[in-house]
Amino acid sequence: MASASAYAANAFIAPPTPALSVGPIVLPTPDRGVDLQIRVSAPVTGTNLPVILLSHGQGPSNHLSSLNGYAPLVNYWAAHGFVVIQPTHLSSRTLSLDPATPGAPLYWRSRAEDMTRILDRLDEIEAAVPQLPGRLDRDRVAVAGHSMGGHTASLLLGARLTDPDDGGEVDLADPRIKAGLLLAAPGRGQDALVEQVAKNFPFFATTDFSRMTTPTLVVAGDKDASAHLTVNGPEWHSDPYHLAPGPKALLTLFGAEHGLGGISGYDVAETTDENPQRVSVVQHLTWSYLRSQLYPADAAWQLACEELSAAPEPMGRVDSK
Repeated sequence: MASASAYAANAFIAPPTPALSVGPIVLPTPDRGVDLQIRVSAPVTGTNLPVILLSHGQGPSNHLSSLNGYAPLVNYWAAHGFVVIQPTHLSSRTLSLDPATPGAPLYWRSRAEDMTRILDRLDEIEAAVPQLPGRLDRDRVAVAGHSMGGHTASLLLGARLTDPDDGGEVDLADPRIKAGLLLAAPGRGQDALVEQVAKNFPFFATTDFSRMTTPTLVVAGDKDASAHLTVNGPEWHSDPYHLAPGPKALLTLFGAEHGLGGISGYDVAETTDENPQRVSVVQHLTWSYLRSQLYPADAAWQLACEELSAAPEPMGRVDSK
């Protein structure tokens, strides 16, 4: 496996640049119960910067599932030319909302609506971050999500479900989003779910990827059994690749569990498969994928895939369709 330094030496990955991070930025949101808090991380130089919206998961820690999580990814993406915007969803433990709040405990619809609000209010967000006004490229927007955040991202990318409250089809796709990253995301519903999940979280049961047409990289660990959610084992997290139309790519990480080596934070206790090299692979492959999707002339994705497969002991493999 090529080391992180070997990746950084390649011509298709520029050296990291200094980045700034500002948060919490509070967006008044009267119809949400509590105001929307976000963090914005951005390189200190550069113009026409592409944007990544990052949706956090629902891990057991108190603070990673908020605007304060996912530093290994956020810092890398911002140091390599992206503006990363992270909301604290209503499901975050940092908010400690009343369990009787409508939508609790996972707030699946509100999570997706948070991302739409962010895109609707980019002027306001730019103005709140020193040195950022006028530097965003609003035509190059991607969404990323880990675990439950992957479910959120999939809805924005075109996946649909049936609202368990009114039986209506839910379409929350946002055409402003041009590419996606699904990291250890949930797969299909129906008989793939354990009985408790199907009963308590019925929105999972009707997930439909057949109209998720936006280009997307699905990242899955081949040891991520998620037995508390699915009876299908690690393959469940590959469903968004297999059940959605192309163009799609699938990065399968060998030996990876749900934390994908530790993407939710540095040295966090909930990472069951901590592996800095694996995190490095996720950093480089996700960055390269988005670069090539948002800038079609950029060969970063092809070069990163070639390097991954050429390693003496590859840490994963890439499939595409």
